[in-house]
Amino acid sequence: MNNEYEYQERVVHKNSDKEFRLGEGRISGYLSFTLGLLSLLAVFAYLYPSHLTTTELRAVYDAEALQLVLKYGMYFSLFFALLTVVLNRGRYKKLGFWGGGFTLLGFALGGYSIPVGDVAPRALSLGVDWLILAFLLSTLVFMLLEKLFPKYKDQLILRPQWGLDLYYFCFNHLAISAILIFTNYHVGHFDWALSQSFQAWVQSIPVWAQVVMIIICADFVLYWEHRLYHEVKPLWPIHAVHHSVEDLDWLAGSRGHFIQVFSERAMVMVPLYLLGADTEALNIYVTFAALQAVYIHCNTSISLGPLKYVLVTPQFHHWHHSSEKPAIDTNYSAHTVLFDRLFGTYHMPNQHWPAKYGTTVPLPTDVVGQTLYPITALVKKK
Repeated sequence: MNNEYEYQERVVHKNSDKEFRLGEGRISGYLSFTLGLLSLLAVFAYLYPSHLTTTELRAVYDAEALQLVLKYGMYFSLFFALLTVVLNRGRYKKLGFWGGGFTLLGFALGGYSIPVGDVAPRALSLGVDWLILAFLLSTLVFMLLEKLFPKYKDQLILRPQWGLDLYYFCFNHLAISAILIFTNYHVGHFDWALSQSFQAWVQSIPVWAQVVMIIICADFVLYWEHRLYHEVKPLWPIHAVHHSVEDLDWLAGSRGHFIQVFSERAMVMVPLYLLGADTEALNIYVTFAALQAVYIHCNTSISLGPLKYVLVTPQFHHWHHSSEKPAIDTNYSAHTVLFDRLFGTYHMPNQHWPAKYGTTVPLPTDVVGQTLYPITALVKKK
């Protein structure tokens, strides 16, 4: 039946009024506003590290070295604010004023010179440091990738519902400590399955082999969890929030109901906990998984060549987000295509890409509506 399906080309309408163009002051305005706000958040994180940073992440970065990044961020924010005021005729000046205001307030509170010392640990805190670092790295790497090698060159950076997905991005990163508490509580129920001899064997094999083992085991769990969200009807409204995105890009993967976010993180931690792999292998996997999760949602034409028949790529995962009939309930895997191949849910037709994304039944387009959607959807069915 799928062989008879007539695949269409996706049409993205160009909107010149909302494009970023050099010389208008809009680019500098957004840069000033973004850098100014991030700089102010970073200053607060340095002032109140126990409440606004995460213990696990602090062990990875050098807080004093990052103050140099903060320094340049603050000065660049002021530079772009000035540039916005000079270049702009009025439409985006307020972005420059806001960005400059955020930065000046950051300087008044101590700027990049706040002393760095020992941090009293707290079980629950906001991951402001995680949010700032993730946003900066994601925009530098993936937004640049989308602009240099776009799949749909006319798709806007600030495409429809971009702000909604930015909210989800912020929530997922700010809530990281709560997610970690929940996952640690969850995996504690699997102590009965631990095997010291098995974990010792895992740690005895090369790190690369441990990473491969982690990827396959995590992918197996994620495949079946993902499939359950699709095929168990009461669970689908929760996962439908993630599928409601109609324009995929690096930020689209952030959209997800908080129930799914917490459950997904908790379930994938189980195989990692039971394997007991070396810290180095776990760090490599976490980095790989985080980068891949963003990459596969990207609006980019870059593929991995022959590796697309092994690893999940944008083309593969974009089909998972398609609302076209042959693609519905396919491509569940997160890391490799192995389990979709094994269990008959693989769909990637030659060189074709989806023409339509989103859900067959439209969802609310606001945060409150999407948060309540699993309840409202079930009520409507009764």
